[in-house]
Amino acid sequence: MQSDRPIFVIGCPRSGTTMLQLMLHSHPRIAVPPETRFVVPGYYRRLAFGDLREQVNRRRLARWIVGDKDTKFKELRLDGDKLVEDIVAGPPTLGSALGIAFRSYAEQYGKSRWGDKRPSYFHHVDLLLRLFPDAQFVHLIRDGRDCVASLKEMPWYTKDVFHAVTNWAEAIDYGRRHARDLPADSYYELRYEDLTAYPETELSKLCDFLGEEYDPAMSEPYHVARMAIPQHKVWHSNTHGDVTTARAGSWRSRLESWEISICETVLGERLTANGYELSGAPKASKSHVDACASVAAKRRWARRRKGFRDRINRFREPGPVAAQLTTRQLGELAKV
Repeated sequence: MQSDRPIFVIGCPRSGTTMLQLMLHSHPRIAVPPETRFVVPGYYRRLAFGDLREQVNRRRLARWIVGDKDTKFKELRLDGDKLVEDIVAGPPTLGSALGIAFRSYAEQYGKSRWGDKRPSYFHHVDLLLRLFPDAQFVHLIRDGRDCVASLKEMPWYTKDVFHAVTNWAEAIDYGRRHARDLPADSYYELRYEDLTAYPETELSKLCDFLGEEYDPAMSEPYHVARMAIPQHKVWHSNTHGDVTTARAGSWRSRLESWEISICETVLGERLTANGYELSGAPKASKSHVDACASVAAKRRWARRRKGFRDRINRFREPGPVAAQLTTRQLGELAKV
């Protein structure tokens, strides 16, 4: 039986996750849309929608997905009214409502399996598993120095280099935890550098993990870039050409010497553990190392506060959260 498990692409921002999204979207059975913003916010707002076993509450949730400008629903190019009715008629859980939106996106391409891509999902794997217990996660890892260099150049990235360094460190640390805690058939890692150098080999191994047959179209993702990448995202312009290794190691000319020192001082152990060689840059100053540590501490504290609130909210949930859409999920439901 062919798999219908949802697929989530995760990784530090600017790791090549959009390229991987397009590669997966090029598969004849898989559709992965542009980034939206209703999964994680919808989860944290779940109490406001009430008991989803009541149709009126499912309609309220569906209208929020379709109508709130912050959800970026328009990126899916779906008929909003139809989706509302599909969610109202669907299983009475939050995961089902969110999954129906992505399933509808896949159906408009004639595909039977859906995925989602948002780099920051690496923070939210536990949350996503509550919504989609049979999900598969694909973590794309890129040289942290290249990620920092690329983040610096993004028009939407307003934070400093210390935040960029911390972001990559967090992605790697979360990846270590996921690799340790999740079943082998639920979590998979690959490197951007290997994917761009040997796309057919790496994508074949990825397809084995996903339970799919490799399709050669996956190695030429530019064919679907025009329809799968919003035109306003000009920073993804490289996805409209051939897969290339040209950007690998470009940090050497894009980072200043003091920035290279920060990366290799703070990220050195993580870089070498993932197969990246250090340049031998001088050790970063104590003030720069302390700045990274301060950013990391503040981010950890913010996540802990949010996690504590969520644990309390779990006791107040009026109904089930997990999706009831896939073969495996329906099978588990039948056992109850």
